[in-house]
Amino acid sequence: MDFIAGAIGGVCGVAVGYPLDTVKVKIQTEPKYTGIWHCVRDTYLRERVRGFYRGLLLPISTVSLVSSLSFGTYHNCLTRICRFRYGSADAKPARTDITLSGFASGLVRVFLTSPTEVAKVRLQTQTQTQMQAQMQQRRRSSASWPSAVPPMCPAPPASQVPGPKYRGPLHCLATVAREEGLRGLYKGSSALLLREGHSFATYFLSYSILSEWLTPAGHSQPDVLGVLLAGGCAGVLAWAVATPMDVIKTRLQVDGQGQQRYRGLLHCVVTSVREEGPRVLFKGLTLNCCRAFPVNMVVFVGYEAALRLTRGLFK
Repeated sequence: MDFIAGAIGGVCGVAVGYPLDTVKVKIQTEPKYTGIWHCVRDTYLRERVRGFYRGLLLPISTVSLVSSLSFGTYHNCLTRICRFRYGSADAKPARTDITLSGFASGLVRVFLTSPTEVAKVRLQTQTQTQMQAQMQQRRRSSASWPSAVPPMCPAPPASQVPGPKYRGPLHCLATVAREEGLRGLYKGSSALLLREGHSFATYFLSYSILSEWLTPAGHSQPDVLGVLLAGGCAGVLAWAVATPMDVIKTRLQVDGQGQQRYRGLLHCVVTSVREEGPRVLFKGLTLNCCRAFPVNMVVFVGYEAALRLTRGLFK
């Protein structure tokens, strides 16, 4: 039942938060953006509304499986811990039990989410990467002409302008696998492991604590408003913890589309901090938190509603 409820909650969350996720990725990978609204305005002017939904198909098609696995792993891990420590699966878990179960659910996600994240990030940043490559090509072409003699050849026809490298999520995955091998699909997975593990431990622990605080006297569970508030706050806290590794993960996954800059996780951290200062590790933090609140409100309301419905059907 937790697997089904988790799948429903995950799909609801992606539908709400994807446009802001696109903006977050662009801010983290492209230094030219001075803030959220600058990125939003530039994306809209260049790509219109479609630009905010690049790479959506793959997350939507896989998020139900990933979210189902995450919530299901958390619940089953917590059940086993309670049975082992207290002799009953229905015993009230300690906060340590919840933290360990949340950590485990985050680690399990990585094996499924890493290829999806690679495809999503590359599709989200494809336009800016292509434009940079075209600008470099123009500079090289102009530099090859003698300064005293201006080039007289006509501009190439529109049909010769290279199109996007990736035609869609599946084409992106196939291209990365062909050009970079299996390692390419798991680029940045070390940072993703660090991000998911402690962020999901924070996520489930904070939701459990807040739900307990917001449960009315004489009730065993919070009402809908309590679930909304607890879910939103849990999402904000989880992303506050996750953002530094999210920045590194994103940069590692985009790296290599041209010249490779980073040799690994530690080199990416050191290089990014040296070039842009410690604040670079918190790029997109405000946006992550703004996105996390409504997304996780929807996730937990969908999860709790689906859980109660399935429990009622299977009684």
